[in-house]
Amino acid sequence: MKKAAIIAIALTSLLFVSCKEEKPKPKVIYEDTKAGRTQPKKGDSTEIKVADLPVHMEGTKYLIHPVGDIRIYDDSNRSYGTSRTNSSVSYAISNYNRFEITGYFENLKFQHIDSTAMHPLTNKKIQIQTATFLDGIAAKTKRQVLIYTLVDADTNQDAKVDANDIRSLYISDISGAGFKKLSQDMQELIDWNLIEAQNRIYFRTIEDINKNGAFDKNDKVHYHYTDLLSPEWTVTTYEPVE
Repeated sequence: MKKAAIIAIALTSLLFVSCKEEKPKPKVIYEDTKAGRTQPKKGDSTEIKVADLPVHMEGTKYLIHPVGDIRIYDDSNRSYGTSRTNSSVSYAISNYNRFEITGYFENLKFQHIDSTAMHPLTNKKIQIQTATFLDGIAAKTKRQVLIYTLVDADTNQDAKVDANDIRSLYISDISGAGFKKLSQDMQELIDWNLIEAQNRIYFRTIEDINKNGAFDKNDKVHYHYTDLLSPEWTVTTYEPVE
């Protein structure tokens, strides 16, 4: 009986710990509490800039070079007179699947196929997660555009711009020019969809209206679309649930 009680207590403690660990971290911190910010860890990794080999979207005149960081992790156990070091390195920062580049990288550099010059998409600190070429729109209208999902601000104030921050929607032409944010600041991108019959992209965002730092069922969903043929890619709001 005593042994069963000990096991029951251990299981209860394990469940308690598991529940604590599964609690999602807030994507937004509203108060600027610098003393409580978490600084990036140092000493266990080394950041080195690297570019993947260029990607050429079929039918375009530009090469696209994903740029980001590789990390070298070291695990060293040392004793008197001996040493052992194991390191793990990956030089791939993105994946390319036909008309989409995916991954976690910090910039893209664009190069015309008849030139050696390159220029960056942006000079801001961002993390790009997807860059999608709308090949159907290009074939039908001759306008070549890229749609990006990315993080552009440290919204949870942990001194990093990464997937734990708010995700946004951006657009540019195939050369990287006209790079523009489509979603609103402090609104999390839920998803987006291309409607070729209208030459539009539709997208949804969610706003943390109760200011609890998380995005949940108590917050407000916003609906938008953009005409891909409009000169300024103006965003229009619509209300399908009213």
